[in-house]
Amino acid sequence: MTVQPVRLFGDPILRARAAEVTEFDRELRQLVLDLTETMYDDGGVGMAAPQIGVGLRVFVYDTEDARGHLVNPTYTVVGDEEQVGPEGCLSIPGLRYDTRRALRVRASGFDMNGAPVEFAAEGLLARCVQHETDHLDGVLFIDRLDPAARKEAMRTIRESDWFTAGITVRGSRALGAAQPGPFGRGR
Repeated sequence: MTVQPVRLFGDPILRARAAEVTEFDRELRQLVLDLTETMYDDGGVGMAAPQIGVGLRVFVYDTEDARGHLVNPTYTVVGDEEQVGPEGCLSIPGLRYDTRRALRVRASGFDMNGAPVEFAAEGLLARCVQHETDHLDGVLFIDRLDPAARKEAMRTIRESDWFTAGITVRGSRALGAAQPGPFGRGR
């Protein structure tokens, strides 16, 4: 397992739709291990392959409810209840905003060996599935904010040290401690 550098807002891979995985091989298993190690090292509860520069539809997660990974994930919203809560992203250090998500989803995909996976998710796990799947579609959580909050978030990003320095890739902990919150360990 190897901790990988994390791509930051501004890196084009974070805005591209990731490709479907077609080969369930040793390289895919290594990717899942690297994603997991990088997520833990940065204190996250989820991480998608584009965040480490790999344009494949894979993400890992570890919430209070469950841990694992999904390859070629999809989800369906269950019911019409929503949750609004703090969200951040390891690819946008220092930002946390209340973000509206579905309260419950049904996730499906495959494990790293190609076996089908399906599970129900609620609360933080549902938020994580939606957030990480968004990454695979080139969508960031700031895109889900209301216009005023999004404008404020973009101003904060533009004023951040890492953004003004033109940094789009950072090594593990290169910018200091991981950010707390649903996509950082400090819940």
